[in-house]
Amino acid sequence: MKAFQVKAPHDYQVVDIDTPTANAGEVLVRVAFAGICGSDMHIIHGDNAFVRFPRITGHEFAGVVESLGDNVEGVAIGDRVCVDPVISCGECYPCRIGRPNVCSSLEVIGVHRDGGFEELVAVPAANVHRLPDHIGLDAAALVEPYTIAANVLDRMQPHPGDCLMILGAGVIGMTILQMALAKGIKDVIVTDVINERLAAAKELGATHVFNSREHDVEQEVLALTQGEGVPLIADAACVPALLPQMLRLASAAGRIGLLGFSVQPSDLVQLEVIKKELTLVGSRLNNRKFPEVLGLMASGQLDPLALVSHRLPLSDMPSAIDMLDHRPEEARKVLIQIST
Repeated sequence: MKAFQVKAPHDYQVVDIDTPTANAGEVLVRVAFAGICGSDMHIIHGDNAFVRFPRITGHEFAGVVESLGDNVEGVAIGDRVCVDPVISCGECYPCRIGRPNVCSSLEVIGVHRDGGFEELVAVPAANVHRLPDHIGLDAAALVEPYTIAANVLDRMQPHPGDCLMILGAGVIGMTILQMALAKGIKDVIVTDVINERLAAAKELGATHVFNSREHDVEQEVLALTQGEGVPLIADAACVPALLPQMLRLASAAGRIGLLGFSVQPSDLVQLEVIKKELTLVGSRLNNRKFPEVLGLMASGQLDPLALVSHRLPLSDMPSAIDMLDHRPEEARKVLIQIST
């Protein structure tokens, strides 16, 4: 069968591999759609410290259950499912306090073990979520990015009436925007350096958008907030150099959600943090957010297909990667169709 495999940084291709089988407690999923994520690009570039090579990437995917391993209950052959990529031990300190997404023995499908850019993939039965009838497999492949958004918003603990600022209008920024609106946050500011992305953010409901190359964002945002600053800031740009600006723009008692994996240091002025009693939180993956996202998607409060700019076959993965590397302004979410 066909799979997209990264053998080493910058060394990738669509290859023929043996068909996997479902072990005890696992199901075999025939993948219909899988999304290319920034994390996949980091693996390809050798910028992901967690990956083990060679690796079949892909942690955003949905498909149909093909077969069951032993001791599997609650899932049937033919079920349409999406897959939570977070595999945790259930015993370590983070797991014991209800934060399995940072398990001490964490495994992520598509990072530590093979993922969804293959025709058939074996995954733990506990990680599959059956789809409501009216959610398509293409939309279901995008549940995972929305769980990232749900997780960072949960970590920031919004209060009624809070304004949210999102740095970065890429796919994760747009999932945070849609999720925030679905959760009742009415005032959302989005910044980016690509006007096409900002136009898309405006279409999806952002109240204010600013190109940070064309505007003095600090001046604009402080004017909008009558000098008070922003209670919630989500860093979907993941640029360490932006942290000092986030500290200045945060209101007193503000919360900043960080999502990036950069190893570059950030300047942190302790005075800014202490005088405002700011909270800086990291957010990694998702903490059991799939049911919440599926519910919001089923009710029509999230529009995942609005994020999709390209649908390509698995054989076109190399050209999709080239586009994302060299012409990112042309793409939002790229979906790879693996089976029909």
